[in-house]
Amino acid sequence: MDSDCGAPFGYDAFRRTCPSHTVLEMLASKWVYLTVCALRRGRMRNGELARKLEGITPKMLTQTLRVLERDGLVRREIFPVIPPRVEYELTDLGRNLAGLLNQIQSWS
Repeated sequence: MDSDCGAPFGYDAFRRTCPSHTVLEMLASKWVYLTVCALRRGRMRNGELARKLEGITPKMLTQTLRVLERDGLVRREIFPVIPPRVEYELTDLGRNLAGLLNQIQSWS
């Protein structure tokens, strides 16, 4: 084990190039944490998320959802209706993360 954290395979969370460093950096955002926690209850529309996440600006909500979608944690579904309807839900990977966040909540 080469890492200070005891992780196998040469992972070292202290190095910016380490995947675990990238994940920890993303999770450091309170909005990522809270958005994943909100979505663990099921599909939500943008407005529902905005109401649930008190204090988040529309710009920050959009940025957070884009990051989560890019990283494969959230799936966005666009419905071909007028007015447009978009719903967000956790992917399997996102649900795995939500389980870890549940453990953090229990621990705290």
